[in-house]
Amino acid sequence: MSTTNKRPSQDDINKALWKACDTFRGAFDSSEYKNYILVFMFLKYLSDVWRDKQEEYKRQYGDDAELIARKMKRERFVLPDDCTFQYIYDNRKKDNIGEIIDKVLAKIEDQNLSKLEGVFRNISFNSDKLGQTKDRNDRLQDLINDFADPVLDFRPSVLGRKEDLIGHAYMYLLERFAAGAGKKGGEFFTPHEVSVLLAMLLNPKAGSRICDPTCGSGSLLITVAEEVKDEEGKNSHDYSLYGQDSNGDTWALCKLNMFLHGMDAAQIEWGHTINNPKLLEGDALMKFDVVVANPPFSLDKWGYDNAEADRHKRFTRGLPPKSKGDYAFIMHMIETCLPTGKVGVIVPHGVLFRGSSEGKIRKQLIDENLLEAVIGLPSNLFFGTGIPAAILIFNKAKGDNKEVLFIDASKEYQEGKKQNTLRDVDMEKIVKTYQTFETVDKYAYRANLQEIQENDYNLNIPRYVDTFEEEEEVDIPAVQAEIVQLEQELAEVRAEMDAYLKELGF
Repeated sequence: MSTTNKRPSQDDINKALWKACDTFRGAFDSSEYKNYILVFMFLKYLSDVWRDKQEEYKRQYGDDAELIARKMKRERFVLPDDCTFQYIYDNRKKDNIGEIIDKVLAKIEDQNLSKLEGVFRNISFNSDKLGQTKDRNDRLQDLINDFADPVLDFRPSVLGRKEDLIGHAYMYLLERFAAGAGKKGGEFFTPHEVSVLLAMLLNPKAGSRICDPTCGSGSLLITVAEEVKDEEGKNSHDYSLYGQDSNGDTWALCKLNMFLHGMDAAQIEWGHTINNPKLLEGDALMKFDVVVANPPFSLDKWGYDNAEADRHKRFTRGLPPKSKGDYAFIMHMIETCLPTGKVGVIVPHGVLFRGSSEGKIRKQLIDENLLEAVIGLPSNLFFGTGIPAAILIFNKAKGDNKEVLFIDASKEYQEGKKQNTLRDVDMEKIVKTYQTFETVDKYAYRANLQEIQENDYNLNIPRYVDTFEEEEEVDIPAVQAEIVQLEQELAEVRAEMDAYLKELGF
């Protein structure tokens, strides 16, 4: 296995990781093989950091093996003997290489149980998913060789930068997998630009408790954390992160994502947020300064049968329809938000205007003066769906301001072949408009409560933001004159053609 002291760029690392995915392409769906790639990347990261620290201590303490061993046991993650990437690489040609990798992961988890308990439980490199024995061994050998690429040397001494190259690479892979997986694999992943926009809108302060109750693989939660600023406007690490997800695979990926970003203290729970909320203080729901989420759109079977008897009283404003859980997540987020906090949630447009029980809940939220802004986004931004979405911002500390700002940002974006994206200029305009909270012609409107009541609490953005562009008035005499001139020119051309054909004898 070769090494290099050349410092790789973010693009170098991303390309090498994406190339490693060739091992599994065509064998089975990316929604499944992504777990193998991401777990193996984490294993390589742990091994390289461990190796780097060993080399550092050897330089400091020479041959004092006992002292070095004591020092190593105090590290962030401890790797038992024969649990390194080098050990796996040396055994890559063995017939039981899948079993060897599984045993390495199990030993690492046992040694670091307080942090890694359960994160590898749903994956086996000795599984028939990877093919029968020979095919599986060939694929694993290719994977190991790919990760032996000098570009994927994750030792801090080699990376040598303050930038979060490994964390960004992990997020890059998550987004690429979501983009290529279609609805099945991508519908709950929030594109990075949308995460950044939501983080900028919520503007988290130092000391904030931040929660995503449908955190998935953690990209949105991490992006909001990276937006935390101190009183001087500088980036701050003074925050605490909390998340929950019902899918065991994405929960595990979220845990790894937090570790790769150095956010080890994040409390990420596995369980159904509506039926079994696990972020508790005593018997009560934990409260947060910032609550942010991109819940699954209009989720069926969200927990309706248990909601009426909810011991946390989250549904006192009404029960959402059984087949659409959007307002279930919204009400959970509002109930877990501190009296001085804000909620930012991504929703399908139906949430803005659907009637029946949803209409009653929407009316109650508006009458309580919780809703602060409704922001319409361009279509085709999200993986797995082309429908446009909106951002709702709830502010529990609105005070006497009973107005709601409507922003129609649906027409300003970068068009792509498969997916549209928000540009920096688009995001900055949205954020500036929200911060100034003023009407902007054809773009934003500050509506008072009476206007919303007159619209029967319908929040459909075109009811408030008039984006109609009058067509330029047509100069009828000029058009008529142009038609006459064109007819004259056509008659002349026909006459010339007739004369030419007569000369030819036609």
